[in-house]
Amino acid sequence: MKPVAFEHATAATLEEARALLTAGAKPMAGGQSLGPMLNLRLVRPERVVDIKRLPGLRGFTESETHLTLGAATTHAEIEDGRVPDVTNGLMRHVAQGIAYRAVRNRGTLGGSLAHADPAADWPSVMAALGATILTGHGRRIPADGFLRAPFTTALEPGEIITAVEIPRLPPGARWGYCKINRKIGEFAKAIGIATPTRLLAGAVEGPPTLLDRVEDIPARLPWLDPAAQRLAAIAVTRAQAMRDA
Repeated sequence: MKPVAFEHATAATLEEARALLTAGAKPMAGGQSLGPMLNLRLVRPERVVDIKRLPGLRGFTESETHLTLGAATTHAEIEDGRVPDVTNGLMRHVAQGIAYRAVRNRGTLGGSLAHADPAADWPSVMAALGATILTGHGRRIPADGFLRAPFTTALEPGEIITAVEIPRLPPGARWGYCKINRKIGEFAKAIGIATPTRLLAGAVEGPPTLLDRVEDIPARLPWLDPAAQRLAAIAVTRAQAMRDA
């Protein structure tokens, strides 16, 4: 299928992009989620604005405690180590398991977060790491509260993710990550993540959910049917075992 006709605009500044988005334009970074939705006519915007090359959405800065990563950083750049990994290999491990290389070459960290598909990797990973979403409005949004519902975020109309602030894991700190899917490249049926201080269930048809223990899943994820709850429990248990091995 092909999308309905739409106007394509390229914003030169963050302010210009904000104005276009506030007027109803749909943002596009890598286009790996929006493109198929346009082709299937699940979304029918009158205008799409390209934000990938906006100043300030590329590059990174480091401090003793955090890495601040531009929102237009691609999955492939994380996979290939072209940006620092302050998570002792967790981010590189996750990036290499996202879809296929052609998708990773264009898909972006910020685009994945803003698209807010619960089955995607980065919303769960950033929540588990205690990351902070930075926006063009100057807001700082905790990643563990960024997804409000499937495909719904805490972003305000016209607001753009500009960067993600990721805390450093302590040297030698272990982590566990388990993604359950039918085959490599598909979206997850369940995601389990264990960091030194956090346990998280993701890909749960809703926002990523922090847990105190695996046994909390039925009470914390009551909207899932029993089979989905069991998958979530398996993923979290495996991630916890990897971390603690």
